[in-house]
Amino acid sequence: MKLGLIQMPTGPDALSKIREYIEKVSSADIVILPEIFNAPYSNEGFRQYAEPAGGKTYNFLSAVAKEFGVYLVGGSIPERDGEKIYNTAFVFSPEGKEVARHRKAHLFDIDVIGGQKFRESDTLTPGDEVTVFDTPFGKVGLCICFDIRFAEFSLAMAKKGADIIIVPAAFNMTTGPLHWELLFRARAVDNQVFTVGVAPARDESADYISYGNSIVVSPMGQIIERFDEKAQAKIVEIELSQVESVRTQIPTLSARREALYK
Repeated sequence: MKLGLIQMPTGPDALSKIREYIEKVSSADIVILPEIFNAPYSNEGFRQYAEPAGGKTYNFLSAVAKEFGVYLVGGSIPERDGEKIYNTAFVFSPEGKEVARHRKAHLFDIDVIGGQKFRESDTLTPGDEVTVFDTPFGKVGLCICFDIRFAEFSLAMAKKGADIIIVPAAFNMTTGPLHWELLFRARAVDNQVFTVGVAPARDESADYISYGNSIVVSPMGQIIERFDEKAQAKIVEIELSQVESVRTQIPTLSARREALYK
């Protein structure tokens, strides 16, 4: 499977730049955009730029997936559904059809002493589904940013057959240096899957500063690719047969004793 990772500047004008970035990785099988790529990462931005499924951004992502003939994990956008706003990742097939959507299930409400403070729940509503979708290459689990901190959530995707977990994410300059690599390596080893985190490029002038460092980790916890903070797009090739191989060699999933974990 060829992954096209797009670590790009985000904000209201991002749609005008996406096609240029996708062209750079157009031979990929799955192209991945970062979290909240079409709005400022703020509660005010979520409210101002929220749009429904079937809106401008949704239709653009569908069209560009079809144009380039790729599976497109459309990062995430603020999705308005009635009175509620979700942080939602839409996935489109090479034919431009929606094949999955994930609404961020765990909202980013933190208050780190001497560091970052943010409350997504002031604006956003959490989703309530574990998301796994089929591709010709294998099953793909999908979650968003803060979701990756919850081990049970990744395990639920693995139990549904995920070979790879893709995570549009925007860790900040407090949590990123401490936990970004650690969490993606831990979830990969926990569940013997590939993990992929795709972040916005770092913008030091923004109110919310992304750590960047988009990452791909193998089922053995090895870092296959890690970006720096700058805007870039790159194809990373992985071999999904490694999942079965690792699970055969170190059978932690099949050796689980669920009765002990209640």
